[in-house]
Amino acid sequence: MREFAVNIIGLSKKAHLFNYHLEKGFFEKYGTESVSDGRFDVEVILDKKETFLEVDFKISGQAALVCDRTLEPFDYPVNETHKVVFKYGEEAREISDEIVIITRDQDSIDLGQYLYEFIALAIPMKKLHPRFANEATEDLKMVYTTSQSETEEQENDSVDPRWEKLKKLK
Repeated sequence: MREFAVNIIGLSKKAHLFNYHLEKGFFEKYGTESVSDGRFDVEVILDKKETFLEVDFKISGQAALVCDRTLEPFDYPVNETHKVVFKYGEEAREISDEIVIITRDQDSIDLGQYLYEFIALAIPMKKLHPRFANEATEDLKMVYTTSQSETEEQENDSVDPRWEKLKKLK
């Protein structure tokens, strides 16, 4: 875990580059709920300023997944970029996904947890082998066109009763 902890107190006020290569051992340390295996190259640019740290994450690689339909293993490509800003404040807390408050006496930031979360968020809920990609696209199109036509029918069916009474007067 210390491998991904960056000592921020000792860093000078400029941009710093960190490169990591993630494999199965990384996921065993941080969690295997979403992803249990994969090969990723990560580039982290940590830009230290007077009152905050700006951290850019570039993650690219392959997640080893199992198809929900056929139980066949396959590699899912992941290419993600994220930015997190660490601001100095009185009390450590997370304001949003992109802004985290840290105290001035915090000596390091564990980037590993952020890397795991970004990779996990890139994995789709429904894991389908690439050969089923066309089917998934067709299913989405069918659902969209069906719901669109149902909405149009409902709009056509729902006529204001006052207009109905006026039509009778003709």
